[in-house]
Amino acid sequence: MIQFILNNREVSTDLPAGALLLDYIRYDQRLTGTKIGCREGDCGACTVLIGEPQQDQLRYRSFTSCLTPLANVQGKHVVTIEGINQEGLNPIQQAMVDESATQCGFCTPGFVMSLAGLCLSHHAPTPQHALAAIDGNICRCTGYKSIERAALRVAGLLADRQDTDPAEFVAQQQILPEYFAGIKARLQNLPAPNGHSNGQAAAQAIQTVGGGTDLYVQKHAEMVESANRFLLNNTGLKGITLEGTRCVIGGAATVTDMAESDVFKSHFPAFRPFLKLVSSTPIRNMATVAGNFVNASPIGDLTIIFLALDATLTLNDGVSSRTLPLRQLYQGYKTLAKTADETIARISFELPAPATRFNFEKVSKRTHLDIASVNSACVLAADGHVVTAASFSAGGVGPVPMYLPKTSAFVVGKPLTEALIQQAVAVAQTEISPISDARGTETYKRLLLGQLLKGHFLALFPHLNALELVS
Repeated sequence: MIQFILNNREVSTDLPAGALLLDYIRYDQRLTGTKIGCREGDCGACTVLIGEPQQDQLRYRSFTSCLTPLANVQGKHVVTIEGINQEGLNPIQQAMVDESATQCGFCTPGFVMSLAGLCLSHHAPTPQHALAAIDGNICRCTGYKSIERAALRVAGLLADRQDTDPAEFVAQQQILPEYFAGIKARLQNLPAPNGHSNGQAAAQAIQTVGGGTDLYVQKHAEMVESANRFLLNNTGLKGITLEGTRCVIGGAATVTDMAESDVFKSHFPAFRPFLKLVSSTPIRNMATVAGNFVNASPIGDLTIIFLALDATLTLNDGVSSRTLPLRQLYQGYKTLAKTADETIARISFELPAPATRFNFEKVSKRTHLDIASVNSACVLAADGHVVTAASFSAGGVGPVPMYLPKTSAFVVGKPLTEALIQQAVAVAQTEISPISDARGTETYKRLLLGQLLKGHFLALFPHLNALELVS
């Protein structure tokens, strides 16, 4: 039995844990304001908010309900467009009307829910955060400038919030219904979120599921009834901590967890900006770090980043644990050096020292919200003008996410010059084996990787001569 609060009501269901939240909302609860669009997490028409206690706070995040299994909302607060209605339009809805930010109306509930998420978030109500809140929503007929104006008006509603709890503030200011102020206390009466199984017992599960952001795209019908083990709510797999100079990330930690982590903010501030290139806000709220690794996509952004950082995995089969370098996980296309019963319990890596520099580069058809054609990460250290340590990774240029050992070793101990970079690009060409596909030809991908490697050096050592590198 799965129990949660849906808008202002406690609900329970004995539907399979793998059934989708979108279908439950629309067909079981008849809340049809949440729309069915792409069913792939791209359009945002099905956006809902999910609130859960974290430490002493209640945190709300936007989710695409078309990819969210019911197992992942146990003990939480699910908010649909119907759950934010008041007598007349609420201020968020009014802003959309006043700015002519809605036309056919199909996408409007998703935008309104994302902006409600902005109001319930702990982020400062800056223009940047207002626009980021709606980066997972698509409108095909209105034009985004009017929606942007509405988003900025909503951010203005929060100008006086200061340190007030967001849920209490929106209730007091009548931005959202009054019941939001009491949700935190009501959630304490529900069974806490934890791991769920679907079908067979956990030990017999044939598929482990984190955020489900790819599995539910690839195996939509199969995932509902098949034997699954759901890990997103497993408290033993959560958290981001510091152990000495190593950062330790729970396997069920999400991309947003990393972005909001005090450890990353304090000890690795260069990391957070690169996460803006990883999918959209709702998907980052759902997708797990371990899931990105196990997916084994040759262009997985997080995988490429953590290959350069030389991350170590802790694998657990329920009986014993073992460690494995991420660089040894990939044995061939979608083939992993792990058994079916092993899950990634944690990921750890050495935080870059003050003299060590990190960079991530990505080329895709769109700057944001797109899959890479080629991506690359690097870790570089130099003593004066001599390279003392180097680590390069690349995606989209082989059947697996690739660490480039020859290129990394080649630059160490050599003076940092434009000639060295050109030579390193030539070495990298001997390590890769791209193919022509929908994202580009083999020749194009080879060219891209060379440009990305040059981009690393130029970003981290701006004194280098860019014109000499492109000539």
